[in-house]
Formats: sequence, C-alpha cells, structure tokens
Amino acid sequence: MDMPAGFFMLIGMPTVHVDLAERSYDVIVETGTLSKAGHLIAAAGLGGRRAAVISDETVSALHAETLLASLETEGFHPTLHTVPAGEASKSMTHAESLSREMIRAGHDRKSIVVALGGGVVGDLAGFVAAIFYRGLPFIQIPTTIVAQVDSSVGGKTGVNVAEGKNLLGSFHQPRLVIVDPETLRTLPDREFHEGFAEAIKHAAIRDAAMLDDLAALDPASREVPAELIARNIAIKARVVEADEHETLDIRALLNFGHTIGHGIEASVPYGEMLHGEAISLGMRAALFLSERHGGLSPDDSARILHVLRHFHLPLVLPAAITTETIMEKLATDKKFSAGVIRFVVLDALGSATVSHAITLDDLHEAIAHLRQS
Repeated sequence: MDMPAGFFMLIGMPTVHVDLAERSYDVIVETGTLSKAGHLIAAAGLGGRRAAVISDETVSALHAETLLASLETEGFHPTLHTVPAGEASKSMTHAESLSREMIRAGHDRKSIVVALGGGVVGDLAGFVAAIFYRGLPFIQIPTTIVAQVDSSVGGKTGVNVAEGKNLLGSFHQPRLVIVDPETLRTLPDREFHEGFAEAIKHAAIRDAAMLDDLAALDPASREVPAELIARNIAIKARVVEADEHETLDIRALLNFGHTIGHGIEASVPYGEMLHGEAISLGMRAALFLSERHGGLSPDDSARILHVLRHFHLPLVLPAAITTETIMEKLATDKKFSAGVIRFVVLDALGSATVSHAITLDDLHEAIAHLRQS
C-alpha cells in the first residue's frame, strides 16, 4: 500500500505529522503503543509530571491500568477521572465536574491531560484541557475507530447542549496522538461498525480507491491494518493543515454527511443512535443531493452505499424521527452561516465541494428519500 502524504517513521513507529507551525504534532500508529504511552509522552517533553487521565467507565475498566502503569514507570504522577460511557457525558455539567475533581487532585497549569477513550471522551477531555487554568497540553489516546481515524486529530473540542451537538467548544490541538489498533479488539460489534462511517466519508471526499480497501475488510473481525488507519489520519491532517479553523470551506469538506446526520443524531436522546449510524444516514441523504446538484453518478453513489451496508450501517430513517424535529435541529447547526446552508456534495468519488445552492426544500426531499428502503 502506498503511504499517505505526511506519513513517515518516528522512533521506529508509523507516524503521521500534522503540520500547524508551533501547534504541530505527531500521530503515532502502531499495535502495542498503549503500553509504551508513558515513554512516548515523556519523549514529547510536555513539561510537568502530573497527568490527569480522563476516560469513561467502560474504557477505564479495560485500558486504564495499562496506561497508568506506563505513565508511572516514566515518573509521571497520574490521577484517573471517569465519566459514564455515552454521548450524554459530553456536557458542561461533566466538564465542570471533571475540572473540580482535577483541582481537588492537585492539578494546576503545569499538569497535562490525557484523553483515553472514544470521540466523546476525546472531545470532552480536550475541552477540559482548553479551559482548565486557561489551557493545558493534552494527549489523545483514541480507542474506537471513529476516534482513531477522525475525531482525535484536528483540535476540535466541545460539549453538547439540548439545542445541538458541539455548539460549545474550542479549537485546542493535542500535543501528541497515540493510536493503538489493539484497543479495537474490545469494542462491541455496534461500536466497531459505526466508526467506519468516518473512514467511508474520507474515501468519498478524498480517496476513492480506499472504498475497495474498506470493502475488503471483514466486518466480523477486529483486524484493522495500522496503515489503513494512518491513511485516514493523513487525509484528515492535510485538510486540517489547509484550513485549521474552518474559515476557507476546505475543512468543511470533512462535514460530508454531517449536516443532516447531526440533525438526526440530535433528534433522539443522546446515545440512542451512535454517531456513525447517524452519519451513515446523513451520507445517503448527501449522496441523493450530490446526484441532483453535484453531478455525481448513481453508480458512484451505489459504491458508497454498498460499503456502508458492508459494515451494517443504517440507510433507512426510523419512522419515529420526524422531519420537523430534524429541521429544527438543523437550524442551530454550525454549518448554517447567517441563514445560508453550507452543504457538502460530491461531483465524483474522491472529489467534494461545498455548495451554497442547497435549499430547505432540498433538505426536506433528502430526508424523505431516507424513508425509502
């Protein structure tokens, strides 16, 4: 497999470099790196030796002991702080609770934060790191597919409110990302499968050939090549480098499937529908609009839908989710700017653009399309 741009070897490990000037960092991808995390963090020279490890109760029970032992071996003094597993923990209430726990545990501006978990933990821990003593260095150790290939890279942190996902947050880049594919072995089937929605999105917008590589994976297996994870990370890294704060419509391309997907996800109680499941539905809607407004061929749409089905991702909207509720949630989405819809469409596999021509009627039609089997 050809290595992606920005991919090289660091300390003998496959690495993707994210080049953001003084905020640059490396993403190390190799099986077994969790047990070496303390050494890698120490080698990054982040300063103090007090580390606040933030995780959820499920991941903590599986992986915290290995991480804490590795940190202690390198002379760190870690404390463990957990939240309940699930999207509901991505809230201001939990951000405040974690911050107060860290203060009581003796953490200060010389501490570091280590996020151990999936996308929820990464977003929440990164947000806490951004606001605690006005900003601490933090390290991402993602343990799910969606976090490893997408959310751990790029510096978007935040929490949800009743009005929508990720509406409160900050850009706060990690100082290091450590990806251990071995952690994927502990994921339940549903959580394993949903993460591939983000990998399929990367293929759709930037790397059409990767669709075949994803389709060749066995969805019943937990074997995900480190090189495939790194290939996804490199796509995300190059987009982030070009448009870190999403001001040029370049980083917005990563939102393919997310406009309607986020509206669907926010229309049910947090956690009832997993992020990747909602994004799968959002991508089907986006493909429908891409055929109408982007020039995408039905055959190309079918290729993407085939890979989504391969990973048992949903493509039909549950009847209980009303169009009115989805549209209400969409109205508060960050991808609506001054009332103008910024919607990502494909003109070909591997080629995406931001369209400002999508209307509210188009969105209604795309949601109606999701009700068809």
